[in-house]
Amino acid sequence: MPFDVTLADIQAAAGRIAGKVRRTPTYYSAGLSERLGVETWVKVESLQLGGSFKVRGCYNKLMGLSEAELKRGVVTVSGGNHAIAVSLVARSMGARALVLMPKATPALNIQLTQQAGGEVELCEDSVAAFAKAEDYARQGMVHVHSYDDPAIIAGHGTLGLELAADAGGRLDHVFVSIGGGGLSAGVGAALKGLDPAVRLHGVETEGATTMTQALAAGQPVAIRPTSIARTLGAPFATERTMAAARQFLEEIVLVSDAEAVRELVWVLQNGRVLLEPAASCVVAAALARKETFRPGERVCLVLCGSNVALDDIARWRTEFAV
Repeated sequence: MPFDVTLADIQAAAGRIAGKVRRTPTYYSAGLSERLGVETWVKVESLQLGGSFKVRGCYNKLMGLSEAELKRGVVTVSGGNHAIAVSLVARSMGARALVLMPKATPALNIQLTQQAGGEVELCEDSVAAFAKAEDYARQGMVHVHSYDDPAIIAGHGTLGLELAADAGGRLDHVFVSIGGGGLSAGVGAALKGLDPAVRLHGVETEGATTMTQALAAGQPVAIRPTSIARTLGAPFATERTMAAARQFLEEIVLVSDAEAVRELVWVLQNGRVLLEPAASCVVAAALARKETFRPGERVCLVLCGSNVALDDIARWRTEFAV
């Protein structure tokens, strides 16, 4: 299928959600510029409401629903940031949010989802959760897919508009994480729509190679993710997000969990910013590509989220000797 989200869709989403989400900082990083050897900027989306970029797409989606649809409530499948965002946005709009989570979901994510107003129902795994979501949809609830939805993708793309406006000039390389592919699709449509010359590098961790496997197979492939970057662990890509990846991405860079943890610790110590591994992995990916950067080029890293338990960070530091 052709990719169906345009720059105009994203610009419309930006107008719709203005004042609902934070315009997160985009700033020059002296430390990363020194490490990468080129001028480097960061988009600190980890400071977004709900701790990740996800509220952008959720506001755009739910603000497009009718009063009758909102009254029936929304249902979604997520064990991570989307769960928190749907719950937060639905509560702000007076709607019920039912979140179906795999039973292996970390306790912190369940807690944050419930604190945001969501009702949590645990399922055996993601496959069972998606099947149950369809059952609830047939009963009248609106199924808000975490990434295979044009409204969700367009909302996420507003991050790209802010980045282009706030980075103070041309961007040559942008690194962005891939889970199911909704964020990279939206950011790609925004940035490529504004400047076709920008090069977008997708990033996955080993053990969460949803898009890599799908593109290699030429079709969505169901995976059982094993990476500690749990918010990258989408069980499958979709035809829509695959089409966006083919259209916008130069490549997909794979990094190890150990590298993601190493950069999580570096950013926390040197940048005073908390990241989850799904965000810190883009720093590791840029370092892996530093030899390809040319003098005078400008790089930006999208730091997409911060929902991580401190106990997990301590355990990972021991496990990976970071």
